[in-house]
Amino acid sequence: MSYSPDYCLNERDVEEKLIIQYLLPQLDYTPDSWHQEVVFGNIRLDFIVFAAQILPFVISANSPFSLVIEAKHPNQNLNKHTFKFGNYLRSLRICHGVLTNGKELRIYRLEGDQIILKFACPAIEINAKFETIKSLIGKDSLSSIKPSELPFLSTSTKTKQAMKIIAVYHNKGGVGKTTTIVNLAAALAKKGKRILIVDLDSQANTTYAVGLAKFLNEEEDTLKGKNVRQLIESQSKYLIKDMVRKTSFTQFTIDAIPAHIELMEVESELLGVVAARKRLYFKLQAVKDEYDVVLIDTPPSLGLYAKIALLTAQYLIIPSDLKPFANQGLNNVKKFIDEINEDKAALELNPLAVLGILPSKIYTFTRFIQHALPKQIAMVKNYGFPVMDTIIFERADVAKSLENHVPDGNDFRPDPKSIFDYKPNSDSAKEFENLALEVLKKIGLET
Repeated sequence: MSYSPDYCLNERDVEEKLIIQYLLPQLDYTPDSWHQEVVFGNIRLDFIVFAAQILPFVISANSPFSLVIEAKHPNQNLNKHTFKFGNYLRSLRICHGVLTNGKELRIYRLEGDQIILKFACPAIEINAKFETIKSLIGKDSLSSIKPSELPFLSTSTKTKQAMKIIAVYHNKGGVGKTTTIVNLAAALAKKGKRILIVDLDSQANTTYAVGLAKFLNEEEDTLKGKNVRQLIESQSKYLIKDMVRKTSFTQFTIDAIPAHIELMEVESELLGVVAARKRLYFKLQAVKDEYDVVLIDTPPSLGLYAKIALLTAQYLIIPSDLKPFANQGLNNVKKFIDEINEDKAALELNPLAVLGILPSKIYTFTRFIQHALPKQIAMVKNYGFPVMDTIIFERADVAKSLENHVPDGNDFRPDPKSIFDYKPNSDSAKEFENLALEVLKKIGLET
């Protein structure tokens, strides 16, 4: 049997004529060894293939001999899909992948957290080069690989690392907390980290920014009665798994626990409940094996929910525009951290480690960067906090990505995006990627 790219006029043809009728049988995969249209959270795979059939059907470190095949329309450029495809392999720890549009075929391999292109050819050459293709992803080739030879086991996935909890806090508003949370989360997920976002601000800006508040009226509100408030109110009735939602603001798989304005209703009564301050911490410990990094958004205050966030966190990032009012608030932040660390000591927890002040929403004017910015950074160091190396500049792309909307009848429904989904090659995307690298290094999860 041979294959011709002339067979494929649309995506269904690519799936049926190239993959099902030609590729899978020629690679010796029987119908019971592959599955079509498989969904894992926000990830939908066209085909998942097992070289060694495993029952029950699962994807885990115990089922490594697998292959993902993704089909695209013949008119689509595969370069536009490699980023998301690589994240599928990375997120699910699947070692091999095929990406094809019926006119070109590419084979990728997961090596550590890197997605390596191992083979590519025009579809017209598939027949001539099939022995090479079979040696890379054929059933016999993959089933002969020993677990110790799997490339992703040669990296940090071999050694389990503890979940890290980071709060993003400043007692002044408007300094870029939400922007920092959502885009740092996407940048970390891009590097293969399992991310949970917890919104503890009753304004729920982060909840909105990750796509969990798309309702246009109160009748559509799906967050009331099922948000972070219930975690804090109840000792055992509600757990993390009861409140967690899949986000939609990015191509990466990121979980979030939403906030809601109803947080304001119970803050005063919870002030006198000492146990309420510890509940989020202990409930997060119950899922410590499910996430690599937890990012907590905080209200711009010195109140209860800010206390809960900082008591729960191990690390702290302080976004600041470095302007006078933000700087003056740092004295209050320092006193607040001292109070938190006293409470942590009583609970036998390590003190809060400040990763640094993150310069954010910084002007991009050349003269400002050359002359004023160095003075602002020197000034802020006088408050006794380190300053992070990464600088997040104020750019239109970041604001537009979170303000993205889509038509919905006569209305427009919110459809926020991370900077990596809105404009992945922008300067802002590079800045948040640098921030992720800096954070991973400082918390000991460097890849």
